Amino acid sequence: MVQKLYSMFPLRRNRRLRVNESIRSLVRETIISPNDFIVPLFVVEGSNVREEIPSMQNYFRLSLDKLEKEVKELWKLGLKSVLLFVKVPDNLKDNQGKEALNPNGLMQRAIKTVKNACPEMIVMTDVALDPYSVYGHDGIIENGQIANDATSSFLAEMSVAHAQAGADIVAPSDMMDGRILEIREALEDNGFSNTGIMSYSAKYASAHYGPFRDALDSAPVDLQNIPKDKKTYQMDYHNRLEAIRETRMDIEEGADIVMVKPGIAYLDIVREVKNMSEVPVAVYQVSGEYCMIKAAAEKGWIDHDAVMMEQVTAIKRAGADLIASYFAKDVVKLLNQ
Repeated sequence: MVQKLYSMFPLRRNRRLRVNESIRSLVRETIISPNDFIVPLFVVEGSNVREEIPSMQNYFRLSLDKLEKEVKELWKLGLKSVLLFVKVPDNLKDNQGKEALNPNGLMQRAIKTVKNACPEMIVMTDVALDPYSVYGHDGIIENGQIANDATSSFLAEMSVAHAQAGADIVAPSDMMDGRILEIREALEDNGFSNTGIMSYSAKYASAHYGPFRDALDSAPVDLQNIPKDKKTYQMDYHNRLEAIRETRMDIEEGADIVMVKPGIAYLDIVREVKNMSEVPVAVYQVSGEYCMIKAAAEKGWIDHDAVMMEQVTAIKRAGADLIASYFAKDVVKLLNQ
């Protein structure tokens, strides 16, 4: 005897809740707001500099005076957090990153500029050696290898230097083993118990970073006996469980926020991390993701605003509590219309 299968149809018609925009907005599960975003900003020496990055349409390197103007505009739009990156002059680069500890260095001055212009703006800072490295790597080179422990110790010093300048949250992006614990202990030892750590916990060795490295001139150099890429410390994109291990380790070492990077191609990882994490999860929608949308829209192949909104919504729906995105300003302007 064949058992008859009963359906809830027509008692249940799912399309009833899709009949118009008003009802769709009432039952919408994922809502984008300015509070979701971290705004990455690139800072350079000089004055009156607002230099477009060739591979990142409509995104700019800013001198400190232009940075001040930019953060005031971001605050008025409702954006409350910036993530600072600096383009260090070549003559200040070495293998040790010494310039990163300069109390009057570009990063330190950038932090103070933002805080003076907008005291309530949350200032996050990139903690890594690649902007300062003559080799373009995130770590100190010893005997042709990335020296994990020496690098971690230096990153702890860099984090304290940023905290002393006024940073609210330091963001180590290097993927060295054990660096979160070392940074946390250094901050505590120096009286910065309220300075947070946003760890790049699951940062993959991705092909999507090219435009960012152009922006900071921080790509690895092609020299003999120096690693040609960052695959010995950034994660293999074939791996999923490794992201959970990395994230768990960072949380146990004291990370306040954990990050998955890149974004749209790693939403499975975002959900895995969200499901296991008791701290907020950030996602970095990286430069390659940004420029692909910009380039395709310029060709007329896609609707720029529609694809932009769909992607940031997908990232949040996958589990992101925070999104570092070059689209932040564009998104919020669209929301405010």
